[in-house]
Amino acid sequence: LYSLNHDMTLTEFKFIWYMEYSHRMWGRVVGLAYILPAAYFWRKGWLSRPMKGCVLALCGLVCFQGLLGWYMVKSGLEEKPDSHDIPRVSQYRLAAHLGSALVLYSASLWTGLALLLPRHQLPETHQILRLRQFAHGTTALIFLTALSGAFVAGLDAGLVYNSFPKMGERWIPDDLLAFSPVLRNVFENPTTVQFDHRILGIASVTAVTALYLFSRKVPLPRRTRMAVTSLLAVACVQ
Repeated sequence: LYSLNHDMTLTEFKFIWYMEYSHRMWGRVVGLAYILPAAYFWRKGWLSRPMKGCVLALCGLVCFQGLLGWYMVKSGLEEKPDSHDIPRVSQYRLAAHLGSALVLYSASLWTGLALLLPRHQLPETHQILRLRQFAHGTTALIFLTALSGAFVAGLDAGLVYNSFPKMGERWIPDDLLAFSPVLRNVFENPTTVQFDHRILGIASVTAVTALYLFSRKVPLPRRTRMAVTSLLAVACVQ
């Protein structure tokens, strides 16, 4: 490690160290923010039977997230005799760590909103069912796009091409399928990883825009319409 970072100053090292330390401490604070109130509410008898199962699942997911973070960092500290590159964590473990964080965040938000806001009883019309299916599909696409971003970060794939919409002088780069077998390119070839992330990002924005336009034709409660409009605004900012 020293030979790869021999020109690093103490100040530069401290910056990296404090970033990692702060992330770990913040993760532990998040864990306590889940577990301590959950134990208190449980002891007071304020949780219903279904909510107890939900609380156990969320607390378990918090602990799993912490273990997955340790497992991810461990991959960056392992010696790799056949590699002379800079030390980096496994892109697979990074994607898993990010994915579990998104699941935890989404589940927490869904649980909180379900308790705070009563669910609208909408008529099960053909349009409503299609909108719900479209929304679920868009959610899956956005989740996949975020995970592909973890592979970009893990492989430093963002440094390969810095032009848009073309990658260099070409729409489809020459080294897109340079690795063998072909499937390996999707997860380990920086060019392919960046290309896939671009395509998924464009597809996500397109899907969100289409979802918004379709929702305009469906009679929806004000709260739902605000949510769809906010989704489009955030997609454009992203």
